[in-house]
Amino acid sequence: MNDIDTRRGTAVVTGASSGIGAATALALAQSGYRVIAAARRTDRLAALGRQNDLIEARELDVTDQASVDALVASLTGEDVTLLVANAGGSFDAATIADADIDAWQQAYDVNVLGTVRTVRAVLPLLIASGRGLVVLMGSTAGRVSYENGGSYVAAKHAVAAIAGTLRLELSGQPVRVTEIAPGMVRTDEFAVNRFSGDAEKAAAVYAGVAEPLTAQDVAETVTWVATRPAHVNVDLLVVRPVAQAAQHKVHRVHP
Repeated sequence: MNDIDTRRGTAVVTGASSGIGAATALALAQSGYRVIAAARRTDRLAALGRQNDLIEARELDVTDQASVDALVASLTGEDVTLLVANAGGSFDAATIADADIDAWQQAYDVNVLGTVRTVRAVLPLLIASGRGLVVLMGSTAGRVSYENGGSYVAAKHAVAAIAGTLRLELSGQPVRVTEIAPGMVRTDEFAVNRFSGDAEKAAAVYAGVAEPLTAQDVAETVTWVATRPAHVNVDLLVVRPVAQAAQHKVHRVHP
């Protein structure tokens, strides 16, 4: 981990109440960022803030424009140098033939429109800082399709498109754009939400995989990107556990 440098400025992390978002907020604070940890579940954010004095909790629902606007209004006077657009999720595991349109709508609203709302709102502050960075939390699902993951695959492909388009549009501006694309990450909620609360089905995703990635692994990856010199842009960083050679190639050991 890099030495603490309190000149890093302020980082805004969305979806910070659990999993990768919470771990990222802590890792960035430990590296010297003042962190605005934003999410809907303010009770969890408060607990996060008690772990590091550089973390401040703010309520945020990325699917609500008024909520996004309120967050940005509260950042007046902050030297915002980093946005980690992490809020997202998978909400079904059906085939396209059996698609739940509401689940598709939710996946798009959170992962895609939520990202666009947040980036659009925070971007002027990042430009003003003179050393801005947008980190979009993508997925290997945004690179390779797989069965029973259509809504999430489509949403994360859109996030990849946002990253590429934004980088082109910001050419000449002092803002870097990075997409982080994790593979198999085991967190407390992601797979459970995908299987509508079915813990047994969620656990089966990781069955026999000795060491899937953790939220901390991804958080350290984000922090490494965020602490590169301001002239260095990491366009795309794909990170997987050793057990996952590709989207459909996972080494599992069964008793």
